[in-house]
Amino acid sequence: MKLSINILIKHSRILSMLTVINKRNGGQEKKRVFIERNREEGHLRLWNDYFSDTPTYTENQFRRRFRMNKSLSMSIFHRLSNEVEYFRLKQDVTGRFGLSALQKCTAAIRVLAYGSALDAVDEYLRLGATTTRLCVENFVEAIINLFGDQYLRRPTQDDLQRLLHIGEIRGFPGMIGSIDCMHWEWKNCPTAWKGQYTRGSSKPTIVLEAVASYDLWIWHAFFGPPDTLNDINVLDRSHVFDDIINGQAPQVNFSVNGNPYSMAYYLTDGIYPKWATFIQSISLPQGPKAALFAQCQEAVRKDVERAFGVLQARFAMDKNPALGWDKVKIGKIMRACIILHNMIVENERDQYTQYDDSKFHQGEGSGTSPVDLTYSKYIPTLIADQMGVRTRLRDKQAHQKLKR
Repeated sequence: MKLSINILIKHSRILSMLTVINKRNGGQEKKRVFIERNREEGHLRLWNDYFSDTPTYTENQFRRRFRMNKSLSMSIFHRLSNEVEYFRLKQDVTGRFGLSALQKCTAAIRVLAYGSALDAVDEYLRLGATTTRLCVENFVEAIINLFGDQYLRRPTQDDLQRLLHIGEIRGFPGMIGSIDCMHWEWKNCPTAWKGQYTRGSSKPTIVLEAVASYDLWIWHAFFGPPDTLNDINVLDRSHVFDDIINGQAPQVNFSVNGNPYSMAYYLTDGIYPKWATFIQSISLPQGPKAALFAQCQEAVRKDVERAFGVLQARFAMDKNPALGWDKVKIGKIMRACIILHNMIVENERDQYTQYDDSKFHQGEGSGTSPVDLTYSKYIPTLIADQMGVRTRLRDKQAHQKLKR
């Protein structure tokens, strides 16, 4: 009874203090500012500018501002409006419709593409900064959930056949891509984490490890390690070889100068270790053969560098310093941008591909080293078996033999 009386006395004192403060402020309570933005006008303007039968702007202008063709963007908007609750058109208690899926998706794409502030789309699309932030967060979540399994996957059997065929044409039988790391500056990194995310300079960054092929498709993405880790430390933490160690990857059989090999490889720069799955350039080539090899290897390895450049050019948010505080949300933004990048590559691949693989069939190759592709049905379940596969991956003698 005494305890309840004391609590009531404390509550009465707090209420009296709030009353005094309210009187000092003129007796007016602070209310949230409401701005009538006329969202219907924003939807109508957006529809007439880009999506009507006679749009104001051309297809090329749509491609430049949305980073993708109209057919691809409409298919994405259609799935989001039908399968994601946030992007469905709703009515309030007065019967007035809310923001349309076109407005929400366009706001998210503009922020990702231009890396602009959240309220930069307010005047045109008629939605505030808080709503734009929700649009971006729900958009990247929807892209990952709806398209992640298809557009950020391991290479299928057909994909491997195409990659191996193109690699053989370019002079590297058994090559399926290039691997490297990219750094994304984290402007609002928490002070407690700044030490482990900063190396060399005063700006903290987050590392992205990726594998890209000749058409700029990104097959592997491992994002999140701090900048104090170099490419080798990031490789030790990534899952790029997990499918091989767990027996889930198909076995690739090819031959170079009559020597048989059963493990595909990536082209890398000089920092990566001398493993059977990596081929580096020659830093100081001696003789015409070594010089030619170094020239060809460095030219082909630029695929991953070009992929990073195109990714940052399409989505300036990945190029500008990350303004978020939550590392998980930053990782989702990077993952969603990579998925959208792969969707654009698939949609526009025929427009800029450099190689004609329409006449390529399974088991055939145009070079001197035919490629045979068969799935490995053996799945190592024991730790000793997995360690054996890991030893094969890191075989330096196989690396030197293949490089020679």
